[in-house]
Amino acid sequence: MDSKATGAALLDQLPPPLPAERIVALNQPKADLHTPRSYTWNGWSFDVPPGVFIPGWTSRLIHERLLDGRIETRFRRYAAMGAGLGVEAVAAGVRGAREIYALDVHPESVATAARHYARLVGERSGADLVPVVGDLFAGLPDGVRLDVVTFNPPAVSQQVSEDPDVVRNVCVGAPLLARFFAQLAERELLAPGGEVYVIVSNTADLRAIVGDALARGFTAEVDHLHDWEDGVLTFLLKFERAPRSASQSAQSTQAAQPAQLIRGGLA
Repeated sequence: MDSKATGAALLDQLPPPLPAERIVALNQPKADLHTPRSYTWNGWSFDVPPGVFIPGWTSRLIHERLLDGRIETRFRRYAAMGAGLGVEAVAAGVRGAREIYALDVHPESVATAARHYARLVGERSGADLVPVVGDLFAGLPDGVRLDVVTFNPPAVSQQVSEDPDVVRNVCVGAPLLARFFAQLAERELLAPGGEVYVIVSNTADLRAIVGDALARGFTAEVDHLHDWEDGVLTFLLKFERAPRSASQSAQSTQAAQPAQLIRGGLA
């Protein structure tokens, strides 16, 4: 495919999901999910409570880019959707983000992310953490406008387990992304020039995901494509809000309210 394609041209070139049996085989959960574990990245150690997922290689695509600035968060408002262990929050804090929102539907993951942030980043001027528990952006304070959002979603298109923790982290599917883009658009959560980075592979319904984003007024392009040479293609997709007309902007203007900032922990 043409990795430079955007919008509708990109949509036309995206591959369909792999066969169902292949998707299930590729996404079998590890048996230790409900036990305490540990994780190390970039010389940082993270404790992993039961039910919290350990990042995989696809998550590290985002971690590396946050740390080195290819996904720039310095002096910007950043949201780590699906905060998990908090690696994204820590990388953005070290990079010098202005505000960091650690969002996750799983309370233990948000608490874990806040704890790791407090230990590894600490109370640094200009790098404030806002831990948020909720479904997608439901818990985000009103009036927040984000410059950068990253998400490695549980977009796998086949159910691979009956365990709700596995489902939550692996196979909610494309409808979750439809709600994700709907909330971004309807609440006008992106600041001018805001960027959204989503990791997704052909174990998901790529065309449905990108199609929903385009229908909500986003542009789409491939920031990075990794071919595993086994049929799996992993995309780091970049989305931006398409420019709006003056009349559209006037109709939807909303006053911004200050967010409550929490340094290094939960309130």
